[in-house]
Amino acid sequence: MESIGKTLILIGVWIILIGLLFIFFEKLPFGIGRLPGDIYIKRDNFVFYFPITTSILISVVLSLFFMLLSKLSR
Repeated sequence: MESIGKTLILIGVWIILIGLLFIFFEKLPFGIGRLPGDIYIKRDNFVFYFPITTSILISVVLSLFFMLLSKLSR
């Protein structure tokens, strides 16, 4: 039961940190989803948006989270 408690606390801390990141990203000149490197093409009747940089950033953060979670659960 102790390991479940530690895991829940860790997940809660990560949720708080991610929430704070969303708050602080809004105050930057570019927000999450509008990072440099995201592809945005706007034509007359066509808009294409692919957040590649945002996707890479989220992938790195989630990879670090799951790596840390797996090391703590051993």
